[in-house]
Amino acid sequence: MLDIFKEAEDAEAGRHRTGKGKKAKRRIFVLDPDATDVPLHGHQEGRHFHGHYDCYCYLPLYIFCNRHLLTARLRPSSVDGAFGITQEIARITAFIREHWPDAFIIVRADSGFCRDELMAWCEDNDVHFVIGLAKNNRLVGAIKPELAEAEAEHKTTHRPARRLKDLVYATHASWTRERRVVAKAEWTEGEANPRFIVTSLHEDVMDARALYEDFYCKRGEMENRIKETQTDLFGDHMPATTMRANQLRLYFSALAYVLMCALRRIALAGTKLARATCATIRLCLLKIGARITISVRRVKVALASSCPWRELFQTAHERLCAAAR
Repeated sequence: MLDIFKEAEDAEAGRHRTGKGKKAKRRIFVLDPDATDVPLHGHQEGRHFHGHYDCYCYLPLYIFCNRHLLTARLRPSSVDGAFGITQEIARITAFIREHWPDAFIIVRADSGFCRDELMAWCEDNDVHFVIGLAKNNRLVGAIKPELAEAEAEHKTTHRPARRLKDLVYATHASWTRERRVVAKAEWTEGEANPRFIVTSLHEDVMDARALYEDFYCKRGEMENRIKETQTDLFGDHMPATTMRANQLRLYFSALAYVLMCALRRIALAGTKLARATCATIRLCLLKIGARITISVRRVKVALASSCPWRELFQTAHERLCAAAR
């Protein structure tokens, strides 16, 4: 079953063995939500001070599936970081199930989204989750022997040492049921570094080490997608007075990101820019000098003979034309 999650990283059709060695096609979707800040320097509607980011800002919610952007929702920074996440996951899940009824869906998020409402909804709707869990004295106390072993190894080798352990855990009041928790007992740079994740996946599906190291830790990659949307495509520019207008600006940036993803997938596959960031694509293919001649029947783009990306530009153009036929 570990192959499921290796293939899930590209959100394409996965294959896992079933029955007597037969292979069954199954779409696998890993949904990565995250919240970030958009600093504000005026008196925009919904402007609030956020202690974590130490500024007045908005708190947009993004949801990605690999490189694909599924949600870009603007929110005031006065709300919880997980505000609206259950509704968005439900909306996306309904769309996926409409087109791929047998889809395997898993939500992967940091501890800011560890809310019983979301986990209970997932459990009731055949959606799995792997979510970070904030540490507390009870959790740390449950892995004291493992932390001691890691500390002894660290002092001997002078290298980071870790142990992983499965727990069954429930909060005193906020959770409605017990859940599986994977604990990382790590000792590094002379101090303890315990981490925890809560999941709906049984250990027979994926053991603790694979779940944490091979699957959960890859969640951070989606933060690079947020940087592309906000920094490369100006998703952090919110000068309008109203939230409605700023949400529209966020949609424009999100649409630009979707178009860039389509350009990578259709026109740049197998080229040097197949995995390039949006900023690199803009710099190499879009922000270049050219002579444009517009006539009644066509638009002619004449690149300089010294353009270093001339052949790649031509390849991308031919592929886009072929896809449009």
